[in-house]
Amino acid sequence: MFWDKPIEQAISRLQQSVQAPVRVVLWDGREVAFSDNPSVTLRINDSTAVSALQHPSLLTLAEAYIEGKADLEGDVREAIRGAEAISRAMPQPLFRARGPTNGRHSKRGDREAVQHHYDVSNEFYALWLDPRMVYSCGYFRDENDSLETAQLQKLDHICRKLRLAPGERLLDIGCGWGALVMHAAANYGVVATGITLSENQERLANERIRAAGLEGKCRVLLQDYRDVAGEEIYDKIASVGMFEHVGLRNLAGYFGVVRRLLKEQGLFLNHGITSSDVNNSAVGLGGGEFIARYVFPKGELPHLHRAIHDMSEQDLEVHDVESLRPHYAKTLGFWSANFERHLDEAVAVAGERIARTWRLYLAGCAHAFDQGWVSIYQVLASRQTLPGRTALPLTREWMYR
Repeated sequence: MFWDKPIEQAISRLQQSVQAPVRVVLWDGREVAFSDNPSVTLRINDSTAVSALQHPSLLTLAEAYIEGKADLEGDVREAIRGAEAISRAMPQPLFRARGPTNGRHSKRGDREAVQHHYDVSNEFYALWLDPRMVYSCGYFRDENDSLETAQLQKLDHICRKLRLAPGERLLDIGCGWGALVMHAAANYGVVATGITLSENQERLANERIRAAGLEGKCRVLLQDYRDVAGEEIYDKIASVGMFEHVGLRNLAGYFGVVRRLLKEQGLFLNHGITSSDVNNSAVGLGGGEFIARYVFPKGELPHLHRAIHDMSEQDLEVHDVESLRPHYAKTLGFWSANFERHLDEAVAVAGERIARTWRLYLAGCAHAFDQGWVSIYQVLASRQTLPGRTALPLTREWMYR
């Protein structure tokens, strides 16, 4: 058989260097285990998927599964760890560099990218998010906190950091399904506006606002951040899980919009995923390429130093930086577990291919944050274009009252 020698050479090499609880079953019934007690089975259904084992990476292994050329049995989180071990055992292919490129982030292109990710369907996201549908990192005060508790604590943590007060105007850039603007309006008395590029999010968010009796106190608009008009309009601005879509070369312009819209000495909180690589490179082993190709088109992650540099260039003075990497690893663990419980429903709602993609994405991201391949930070800053001091307490005790 044509494939016999190449696949046997690949498997022999993997057996010598991989120790993982994984068993591989080939299309002709042959099988090999990479530990004495494998808990995960990868079934290769098609001889055309042989390259996934000859040249394994997180991208090639994921593609074999997404395309239905391979099936996965067992704990998906364990499977991700096994895929990493297999990928590290073989020479990695040269992936195209994903550095910044001029012109990548037009308004139309960004809208299409956001809609690709968020407009799968509201029903799809509701299967595995918390009841408020907060699609960002939770805040765990205790290891045993539930997902719903952690997300409520995150919303409140942001509101406290921003020192929201009754009557203030709050803008939430990239507001998702409106959880933050609703929480801030209901509990802090602010007048809150959220903006999103997702039609599904805008529709459901405003339905929820009406159902909660919060009309006139908060709203969600279908709008690009670059199209928000005015100067020094808002007392406070938040952006949660948004600047990952902006693009490295657009960061200065993005923070410039924040500066334009924010009142002098007003507070801005940016909550976003960052690269762990100081050169802003994507996750290795093909993981970044998988996310760019199947999940987050046009997404680019800056390193923390790049984000703070570009904020500072726009007269946004940084006051506080908090890493939430362990919190996001836990959050994604909850999401992945929820997705596993509702896998059949996810297939019914979104189709087999999308369900397979997101199954790997959620479990893979949980692993990535746990391993430190990526991180996430809340950065609190103020607009400081004139001499003077922002009215903040001398210590940070107020954040944790």
